Amino acid sequence: MGAEVGHDAVHELGSEAAPLVIGVHDHVLDVKRHAAVADDARHRHDDVVQQGAHAIEGPRQAGLGHLHGIGAPPDDNAQPVIVGDVGELLDTIDREGANLIAIVGDAFAKPINRALGAEPDRWDLSSLVAITSSGVMFSEPVKQELLGRVPGALILDAFSSSEAVGMGQSISSAGAEAKTAKFSVGENTRVLDDDLRDVEPGSGQTGRVAVGGFQPIGYYKDPDKSAATFVEVDGRRYSIPGDFAQVEADGSITLLGRGSVCINTGGEKVFPEEVEEALKLHPAITDAVAVGLPDEKFGEAITAVVELAPDAELDEGDVIAHVKGRLAAFKAPKRVLPIDTIGRAPNGKVDYKRLRAWAGDQTGD
Repeated sequence: MGAEVGHDAVHELGSEAAPLVIGVHDHVLDVKRHAAVADDARHRHDDVVQQGAHAIEGPRQAGLGHLHGIGAPPDDNAQPVIVGDVGELLDTIDREGANLIAIVGDAFAKPINRALGAEPDRWDLSSLVAITSSGVMFSEPVKQELLGRVPGALILDAFSSSEAVGMGQSISSAGAEAKTAKFSVGENTRVLDDDLRDVEPGSGQTGRVAVGGFQPIGYYKDPDKSAATFVEVDGRRYSIPGDFAQVEADGSITLLGRGSVCINTGGEKVFPEEVEEALKLHPAITDAVAVGLPDEKFGEAITAVVELAPDAELDEGDVIAHVKGRLAAFKAPKRVLPIDTIGRAPNGKVDYKRLRAWAGDQTGD
């Protein structure tokens, strides 16, 4: 059955623009429990502070755009400020003494790094305690550069979605940056194979990430998607939104990407996120998306859509060689197409369908 909506339920717009129903349900998040969630977020923040940040009184919180998955403010007296661009963000931190900023991975961190590199003495960011990110991958080199410019802060990288809050997290400090897409997980998170059995740590096997605990009842008026996403395993309800990962020997997970955008090329499955992270490490590229276009030989050909850094010029061969130097050759793009802007949503998400169609128009595929 689809999700039933009663008087206690509210709607939330999911990150994939699919409305979720949040209501009273056993082990399901409802509006009456937001206080408990916020309190838990404050406890987590206190733990982070004890790991190296100084104590906060009446913190101020700033962020770029409307972000998802960042969590509750760390204090009841927090004063959130939403800003529109990097310069305004840095001015706000300097002027207001902000303790926490909320961004979305490399797409926001790289412009911040460029601004700080261009004018290293313009802003005083010493008030910053934490930089939170969620929604997209946040690469280790970009974290390293950002923490080198703001050494007193910690980076809290959350692995969450509207359907599955709290799948994992990583904490980075200057000189101890977390690896790209590697997260610690809690007792509610599992990685399951196709038979809904736990993936063995260190096995190299790929599975889907599942999280229990607080979660929506389902997708509004979409019983099929609800049944596929919210699954009972070993007598407990889990949300399995489609993120694939491997479990490392130490119990942490390495996120590979979401299966719905996986590219099938030459009989191999390639997660776009892995290609995108390699692309974004090229000095000429600010942001990137990898899509699959129809190809007679390979089935789908990996095609990169890239947003260039200011004043940079595209050398397609150099970009392809750059990716091959970091990934297996079959994961490198066959074509690299420049675009004015990737056009991420305010929450950092990418419209793969739109960019796939745009790339097809450019190549005639």
